[in-house]
Amino acid sequence: MVNWSALTVFTFFFLAVTVMGFAAAHWRRGDLNLLEEWGLAGRRFGTFITWFLVGGDFYTAYTVIAVPALVFGVGAAGFFALPYTVIVYPFVFLTMPRLWAVANRHRFVTPADFVKGRYGSGALALAVAVTGMLATMPYIALQLVGIQVVIRAMGIAGAGWLQDLPLVLAFAILAIYTYTSGLRAPALIAFVKDIMIYLMVLVAVTTIPLALGGYGEVFRSAGVALAAKKPPGYLILPPAGFGAYASLAFGSALAAFVYPHTVTSILSSSSGKVIRRNAFLLPAYTFLLGMIALLGLMALAAGVHPATPNDAVPQLFLKVFPSWFAGFCFAAIAIGALVPAAIMSIAAANTFTRNVYREYLNPACTLQQEAQLAKIVSLLVKVGALAFIVFLPTQYAILLQLLGGIWVLTTFPAIIFGLFTRWFHHRALLAGWLGGMISGTAMVAANGFKSPVYSLHLGTFTLPAYAGVFALVINIVVAVALTPVCDALRMKRLPDVTKPLDYEDEGEESSSRPGRGRELTQAAPRATIPSLRSLYRRKGPEAR
Repeated sequence: MVNWSALTVFTFFFLAVTVMGFAAAHWRRGDLNLLEEWGLAGRRFGTFITWFLVGGDFYTAYTVIAVPALVFGVGAAGFFALPYTVIVYPFVFLTMPRLWAVANRHRFVTPADFVKGRYGSGALALAVAVTGMLATMPYIALQLVGIQVVIRAMGIAGAGWLQDLPLVLAFAILAIYTYTSGLRAPALIAFVKDIMIYLMVLVAVTTIPLALGGYGEVFRSAGVALAAKKPPGYLILPPAGFGAYASLAFGSALAAFVYPHTVTSILSSSSGKVIRRNAFLLPAYTFLLGMIALLGLMALAAGVHPATPNDAVPQLFLKVFPSWFAGFCFAAIAIGALVPAAIMSIAAANTFTRNVYREYLNPACTLQQEAQLAKIVSLLVKVGALAFIVFLPTQYAILLQLLGGIWVLTTFPAIIFGLFTRWFHHRALLAGWLGGMISGTAMVAANGFKSPVYSLHLGTFTLPAYAGVFALVINIVVAVALTPVCDALRMKRLPDVTKPLDYEDEGEESSSRPGRGRELTQAAPRATIPSLRSLYRRKGPEAR
């Protein structure tokens, strides 16, 4: 039966952010017929906007639905997301300002742009681009699952294609305002999304434990419920789970900021200083994540019996909150899924257009054609993400993100090592990427795509760990071993168009400040990505 009170509140907030999505096209005006403006918002976001944008990009339906669902299903192991988000910000502080600096100087838009400029290898850049797009698909699918469960919680159902009609309509609206406004849309909506989620969580972690008899009773009841599961879950992680827990946290942290969508958020910043400030400020979201994870234990203590673990949080809200506030929470969850889904589709579209279409299919395309194709591809990417929901098991939505993490980790050596050294040979990196992709996918396939944890048997010793970490180790070993071989065989190293000074952040770029943008004025040549720099010319305040 439809919960009309919840649905009314949900619809109100959903329509409000839809209006904001279309209005964003007129916010911080720029020529949206250029990829740098549509896909990176002109690289002009300061500390405040970047904080919301990266937070909206990084803390998604993964945070609000998938993490508590895993805690609800298995207990303590689901809290691996907390150390993961603690590890990741020092990594961001050390690496991402360097990536921003070199990308800003050479007008790189995607990670594959940087790889092409650094190593000169079209094949390696193509591997990075295709892997990034592939890894993004299951991550977008996870956002679909988040919207799906809240729609189901409000009693909206049907038979056949009607069952998915509300989800299709929601994503159609998202697709249209993403097409219209580009990265400005999720950046603007992220303000509303974060305020709503913070309010939802603060109310939940204060009122729900009171209704259940206090936190002591929550932990006691959750422990009993976990022990009764088959297989049993654990309130306290047993020693046998330490390897999987630690490797999931470590591997997820390394993967987080080599995804195309997180790099997109980073490159939209106005300077490396903005990125460093956000690396310091963003751990505030980790505190929020810890509170959200506790919702899985509260659902256990409340005796919720959802159809799947993904439904645990929505069913908890329906049981404890009045219908109108449950509708508010459902809107917060759905909007929290729309923001990253928009950024992910934009990032995938940027990658396809810049690193596949321009490079191999139509090198003579104009800048306007490039941007127009990116808008169209951003629509198609969302459709592709639906395939992951249809063909892969989604009992635990977090598996979708962890699967993407295994794939995108194979690009880590080429991108991150490349920020600090040119020692690796591009052919060795390509061989390492291939070894990582094959081994990582094979490990997950051996588990029937139901678990990202693979047990490595070495004689009588068994080591369970995140398949992405195993694949990354294979990747690095192959790249390190083959680099001297390639050099010994005198295999040619291709030109590196970057210089050591390119990686140093000089602070605020005048071209990044509002009112002093660069404008693309002619069709891009066929040459390499770095030659795009010549297409920019500095203009005065009258440009705006």
